Amino acid sequence: MQWAPAPAAFLPRLAGALAIPTTLRSDRGVLLSFDDGPHPQGTPAVLAALDRVGAPAVFFVSGEQAARHPEFIREIAAAGHQLALHGHRHQTRRQCSRSLLADDTRRAIDTVSAAAGGVPRLYRPPHGVFSLTGLRLIRSLGLQPLLWSKWGRDWERGATASTIADHATAGIRAGDVVLLHDADHYGTRESWRATAAALPEIADRIADSGLQAVLVAKGAAFERLALTL
Repeated sequence: MQWAPAPAAFLPRLAGALAIPTTLRSDRGVLLSFDDGPHPQGTPAVLAALDRVGAPAVFFVSGEQAARHPEFIREIAAAGHQLALHGHRHQTRRQCSRSLLADDTRRAIDTVSAAAGGVPRLYRPPHGVFSLTGLRLIRSLGLQPLLWSKWGRDWERGATASTIADHATAGIRAGDVVLLHDADHYGTRESWRATAAALPEIADRIADSGLQAVLVAKGAAFERLALTL
């Protein structure tokens, strides 16, 4: 039972039963999200691509990487994107121990907040895997869990800009949360290059579907969203 929430990202009914959001409540919005950064090459490349297409995004950053590269945390915030937490260490096993996860999450909060000047409120666990203990702990710390409904599979060996765009936007609709990565710390080396190259096509397909990228409204409950042009 401890690992019952683990497949929530792939089982919408399970995610719903556990009140773990995988989508947004929005008439036109799609949330672009990036895990595993910051990365000294990948994060600037993704930020530049987002700037070119005029799309905002949420960056679920790793505390251990934020400690190494706090300047990129500041760049993400300065560019108008949102910061969220992806734990401190990228280890799923920490989800089963309340003490390990509490220490890990507080380290991530402290590290990212010090660099960003504010406390992120969204949380996505490493590999998207929650345990019951982990889910309860995250909520007790005032964090809002968020998984995804679409992914680019950009960490895979052999992924290209074309395959990433295809996976990320297949059947795209309002409320979808798209999982991408701006780093290769825990995936295929230099996978971020294909991700950055895929963003113009992803943005075009979102627009062609009558949708637009969004951010979660600051200081609001998760289900209350603000569209960002």
